[in-house]
Formats: sequence, structure tokens, C-alpha cells
Amino acid sequence: MAGTNALGEYLRARRELVDPADVGLRVMGVRRTPGLRREEVATLAGISADYYLRLEQGRDRNPSPQVLDALARVFGLDATATAYLLGLAGTVRTPRAPRREVVPAGIRQLVAALDLPAFVESRRFDVLAVNPLATALAPSIRPGENRLRSVFLDPAERALYPDWEKATAGMVASFRASIGTDTDDPRTAQLVGELSLGSEHFGRLWARHDVGPLAGGTARMRHPLVGHLELRREKLPIGDSGGQLLVIYHPEPGSESATALGRLRSLAGGEPVAGEGSGRSAR
Repeated sequence: MAGTNALGEYLRARRELVDPADVGLRVMGVRRTPGLRREEVATLAGISADYYLRLEQGRDRNPSPQVLDALARVFGLDATATAYLLGLAGTVRTPRAPRREVVPAGIRQLVAALDLPAFVESRRFDVLAVNPLATALAPSIRPGENRLRSVFLDPAERALYPDWEKATAGMVASFRASIGTDTDDPRTAQLVGELSLGSEHFGRLWARHDVGPLAGGTARMRHPLVGHLELRREKLPIGDSGGQLLVIYHPEPGSESATALGRLRSLAGGEPVAGEGSGRSAR
């Protein structure tokens, strides 16, 4: 999945996405390739064109943090994407997730007690623990399922999101931030390979090398039972868990979405609380 030149692949992908006008360059004539030329990147970053070429080709894999910061500035990377770039160059290391994911007992108890849709996901977006209201919100949110696989490959899941393309772009960018430099993990490679074969849309997004923050946002859903929902999604890191996140959905108090979520809560009443999963990705 990552190949042998992850840093070069990332630099090339980001270079091709930069509009020359955004960095103050005048475009004369027709360009045969998208984005910036290598020599333009080198000039803007204050390095030699030959040195930048070696970075893209993987012939130099130890650039200084100063060079990487300069390239991040040229590409317009935010703090999350810059940290990812540094990680690809070995400046920082992302801890590898444990072979078997174990959700802390207190977090499992909290998920079960919450009166809001809530679940725990791993760094690879595997669902590890969930309460009934989260499963009522989206049936594929179950222990053992993978959120990326569900959103990209399950038509019923896709139908829940009226802004599916925007939502999936953010999801893939967050996934890159979550796995960091740990791209040689066999389970991660298998997941990305499966998604790339099963979804052209995923393949295009993955090739962009976008990196986004693992932060909350707005989730707009079209639920088959209760209609339109606009919920706030919080992603809270769980300490000493290898990168697990507690995900909670909540509506604005007094809103139509709050009323709709109340109806969904009534429909989901009496269902048993789903227990902890093993971290296995299953369809």
C-alpha cells in the first residue's frame, strides 16, 4: 500500500494539487501537468531543484525539519498535514496499534450509559464498542464492522448521507491522520486494498494524500425512520488506548433533530447493549 517511497508519493500528490495562482505564479501557456512544477516548488521552498527531485524520487529520505516546514508552507498544509509529512520523513513516529484492541472497562460502561448515540472506534476505524442508539442511527455501527468499509461499500449506509462525497473526503483525510506513518501494518494495507478495488471514489481520495484532523464536525443524515437529522459529532481521544476514539452524536437542544432523535430513541428502546468487539474488521 505505502510502497517504498511514501514521502515522495506524498510530496508529488500535494504538488499536483497546488494551483500556481495560489502561490503567486503567473501561468503562461498550456501546462501539460497539473499543479506546480518541481522546479517551482524548489524555488518557493528555497532549496535546489535537484535536491527536491531526489526527495520525490526517494533518493534522499532524510530532509531536515526546516526543509519539510518550507515544503509544507508551499503546499499550504495545516498543522495536522504538516505533522503527517514530518512523520513520513521519520521525524516523528506514530505508535503501532496493539494486535487486539481492548476498550477500557470504564469507557465501555460510559458508552452503555450515555443517552446519545455513542461508540468506540480504533485507529483503523474498526467499531469496538457501541450502544443501541448508535446502531439505530446507522445499522452498520456494530462491533467488528469498519466505518470506512461500511460508508464506501454498503449502499444502505451511503443512502444515509445526503452529502456523501463531502463526508467521505473528510473521513479518508482523517483516516490518514489516524494511522500516521504506520502504513505497513498488514491489516491497514488489506483494508485500503479492499476499498481501492471496491470503490473508485475511495481510490481517488486515497491518491490525493489529504490529511485532516481527527476532530468533531457536523453529520447530516437522512434516516429512513425519523427523517432528516443534523447532529454534532464529537471524537474524543481515549488515553493510553493506542489511538482509540470515543465518538458521540448529539443534536442542538430544542431542534427538530433533537425531536427526531427522541423518536429514534423510543424505537430503539429495549434492545440489548452491544458488547466489546475484538477489533476484527468484518463486513
